[in-house]
Parts: sequence; structure tokens; C-alpha cells
Amino acid sequence: MTSWFDESPEVYDRARPSYPDPLWDEVFAVLPPAPFIAEVGPGTGKATAALLARDATVTACEPGPNLAAYLRDKFPTLSLAVLESSFEAAPLPRAAFDAVVAATSFHWVDPRHRLSRAHELLKTGGVLAVIDTNQVADPVDRGYFAASQPIYDRYFPSDAPPTALPARDLVPPIVRELAGTDLFDSPSLFRYDWDQRYTTAEYLDLVRSYSNTARLGPGPRDSFLGELAAFIDEHFAGYVVRPLVITLCLAKRAR
Repeated sequence: MTSWFDESPEVYDRARPSYPDPLWDEVFAVLPPAPFIAEVGPGTGKATAALLARDATVTACEPGPNLAAYLRDKFPTLSLAVLESSFEAAPLPRAAFDAVVAATSFHWVDPRHRLSRAHELLKTGGVLAVIDTNQVADPVDRGYFAASQPIYDRYFPSDAPPTALPARDLVPPIVRELAGTDLFDSPSLFRYDWDQRYTTAEYLDLVRSYSNTARLGPGPRDSFLGELAAFIDEHFAGYVVRPLVITLCLAKRAR
């Protein structure tokens, strides 16, 4: 994880989407009752809330001090322990967890060690659950993302050109990564359409939570957000639809 997520937990919590209930039904279908779960990078607890609501005992690894404090205040329960640490460095017991859950966070873990780290923490038969939030190509966006790209080009000229968005039947990279290891059984993949509609103000909060926005100085950031707001209000009737597919990859520890 990197520091910009830690600067404004309230904005992050308000702007970022949660996850669909059927996803959690799939996760808990392969877990014992009242499971012990290690959570990777919980942020403000978008996934943590669902885990706790299903009687899990959660040990959350959150390196951001402000996010860790926010998480403790948000969930004052003995069923949650928050470690102010990265997943790689957290002092966690080996072979102690029924599941390792990473909700839109596994890509922040060192790819050289993330599968072996999850493997060593899981009990025999324990489950790795990797959840990703994927923006996809779909006409439901009414052309907003293509039309707004010139604004981004002016404020972020050094950024790489945007790559083509995937279709709704995408296969996330974690599936191929798991196929290349003998630490886990063949994974199961689930997809959930999860389109999000934002008013102009709500969408600006979402954009504020992105890393490239945080890297702008205060003056350019205000100009960028102001220009974006005017564009949405004038050309897109004051709202943006973000086409999303949430993917869930489940893989059991093999040995």
C-alpha cells in the first residue's frame, strides 16, 4: 500500500464501492463456521464489514496509520484485530487461518512473495480469496471515459496512454498467477456486474481517492477537479456511470 490512501480515510470510505453479497456467499460456502481470516490491506473496511457480519474473526494487515485507526474506530469489536503493517511483514502465526482475503489489494503485495506468504498462513485446505474491482468497456458509460480523456491528458501528460478496457468476461491476472504455482489447487472464478452511478460531487470524491490525483499539487488538483465537474455537468447531465465487474478468485491451499 502507498501513503496517498492514508491521507483522507473519510473520502476514501465515502467514494469507493463495496462488494456484492453473492460474492461473500461464495466465499463463506467454502469456509467453516466462524472462520479465522487474515485480511490484506483492508483500507476503511469495505470488505471487513462483510467478513465480521458473517461471524468471522479477522486479523487485518493495514500499513497506513490513519486507515488503521479509522478501521479500529469503525469496528469496535473483539472479532477484529488491526495490525499496522504490510501483509508481508505482519507478525502472523503460520497455518492459523481458514482464509486469506484480499479485496482490491492483492496487487499491492510483492508479487515475488504473495502466494507463498498466503500459503504459509493458511491451514491445510484453507482458502485464498482474491477480489478485484475491474472497470470494463460498456456503452452504459455513455461515452464519458473516452470524452473526458483530453482533460486527463492535460493534467497528467507523463502518464502512459490508457490501455483498452477489458470486456465483462475478463480473466484477472491472479488466475494465471495461480496456474503457475503448485501451492494452490486450480482456482474458481466468479464475476459480478457491479456498475456504479455517481453524481458529479460523488464522482469527484472518487477521483480524489486516486493516486494520480493525490500526486497533483493543491492548485492543479483544484483546477483539474473543477474542470472535470464542469464537464460532467455540461455534457453528461451531472452524473457518471462507471461500468464495473467484481471478480472473485478462490483457490484452496494444495499442500
